[in-house]
Amino acid sequence: MIELARRGFDSVGTVRSSAKARAVHQAARKAGVEVRTVLLDVTDGDACRRAIDEERPCGLVNNAGYSSSGAIEDVSDAEARRALETMVLAPMRLARLAIPHMREAGGGRIVNISSVYGRTSTPLTGWYQGCKHALEGLSDALRMEVASSNIRVVLIEPGGFRTGIWEEAEREMERHAGSRYRSAYRRSLTGVRLTQPIMGDPQGCARVIAGAVQSRNPNARYLVGLDAQAVALYERLVPTMVKDRLARVTLGL
Repeated sequence: MIELARRGFDSVGTVRSSAKARAVHQAARKAGVEVRTVLLDVTDGDACRRAIDEERPCGLVNNAGYSSSGAIEDVSDAEARRALETMVLAPMRLARLAIPHMREAGGGRIVNISSVYGRTSTPLTGWYQGCKHALEGLSDALRMEVASSNIRVVLIEPGGFRTGIWEEAEREMERHAGSRYRSAYRRSLTGVRLTQPIMGDPQGCARVIAGAVQSRNPNARYLVGLDAQAVALYERLVPTMVKDRLARVTLGL
């Protein structure tokens, strides 16, 4: 889980574990930049407050998240709360804590990493998509609330990129092997495996995020990836009944 904060010319990456910190430092060295890391569990409210008060960020990129896979019947209350805490409450908490520092500095940027699934929903990943839908609605409200303080709120909506989230999705779906939806899970995993080789390079998404942080007048939303553009167009043009039928046929539901 990674949160990125930017203060002036300093980059600070907050990560949940030492292993994640090593991965961030390795990626930073390859890119020829310096990033300082701070260990932080974004679900710990007190720790979030301490980190924000210490760093006083003028820019915040909320990127903490994970694949929350499973049919609605297969996901417990505890699993659902964990997803909501990590991908909805945590970014809003960090934004709320950072806003006074940004206002004091004369402005700032809050970039929330959503997904093209913040615009649509498919079977077996409803809680993940529900979190992204909630993040989008909250970000829209926040954008209008803080605009007069020269704080810009931006949503990044990536499609499929080659990150570790897909391995997490496979492990989560394998946990539901005894489910009545097991055949649909298998079909879904097959689709993920077939499309992984053509997924985008995460550096492309990182460049969009950096541009949103640095832009004087960033867009409210950035769709990232050809697949994201295609899904957004499909969502607008195809009737709901047809989309539902295609999804059910594809997964055997």
